Amino acid sequence: MQTISLVIPCYNEEESIPLFFETVNRVFTTNFSAEKLTAEYVFIDDGSTDNSLAEMKQLHRKYPGMVHYRSFARNFGKESALAAGLQAATGDYVAVMDVDLQDPPELLPKMLELIQDQGYDCVGTIQRNRQGQSKLRAFLSTSFYRVINRLSDVRIEPNARDYRLMTRQFVDTVLSLPEFNRFSKGIFSWVGFKTTYLTYESQPRVAGTTHWKLSQLFAYSLEGIIDFSDAPLKLATWVGSLSFLLSLVGLVFVFVRALTVGGAAEGWPSLVVIILLVGGIQLFCLGILGQYISRVYRETKHRPQYVVREEK
Repeated sequence: MQTISLVIPCYNEEESIPLFFETVNRVFTTNFSAEKLTAEYVFIDDGSTDNSLAEMKQLHRKYPGMVHYRSFARNFGKESALAAGLQAATGDYVAVMDVDLQDPPELLPKMLELIQDQGYDCVGTIQRNRQGQSKLRAFLSTSFYRVINRLSDVRIEPNARDYRLMTRQFVDTVLSLPEFNRFSKGIFSWVGFKTTYLTYESQPRVAGTTHWKLSQLFAYSLEGIIDFSDAPLKLATWVGSLSFLLSLVGLVFVFVRALTVGGAAEGWPSLVVIILLVGGIQLFCLGILGQYISRVYRETKHRPQYVVREEK
């Protein structure tokens, strides 16, 4: 008998948890034989402040061999929750899903078929549209994928979701990467293996509202670019080089003007503007360098990605 482990990160999702379990359990009952395939639910409570943990405990008491949970001591973020879920999952296959049912569980049979019959190691999903998202957020998301795929050697499928089904070998390879700063979509692409994608129409949340703010999405995008590309460092080098060349041109201009016309060029405001411009370029380059150094600093401290308060 084989097992599919379902990794479900949760943050303040008390309304969605029972609906998710009921829906996914119905998909398993309808499409899979209990003698051949079983489900393991691994809920990760990412420091929720509502009754999400209580809902997980209730499901665990009712299905102790099927439902498990890990509760963090505080909110550590979705990347830490994903890592904790993958580490806790014991199944032959592992799926990552959102608890709000925007990831249609009806795709699981097709995903498993592609792995078992066609030899894929990972089957991911792509949203065909972005129903319910603002035009600004959709534009920024599309722009992010264009930028990171131009800057990085690792291609990340545009509009790919975290929702995917993976083999045990694929998951073990992902877990072998010890980095503290994690960008899962990039890691899933970096490890390689035989991967394909299924597309589906965007689904509305079954309950609650999204917890991702625009500023958090921007910071997450920046994390992905820095983790999988050194292009910002190269940009800082080119900007510094260009500034140096322009200063040489300006120096030659001032020298020639002094020889031919005489006197010094007037205009303190323009001089102040130039000084501020050069200073701004320097701070910009230092900021880019600082982002990389801060990540190296966090890696060298070897802090755990999360702290578990309780688990079953």
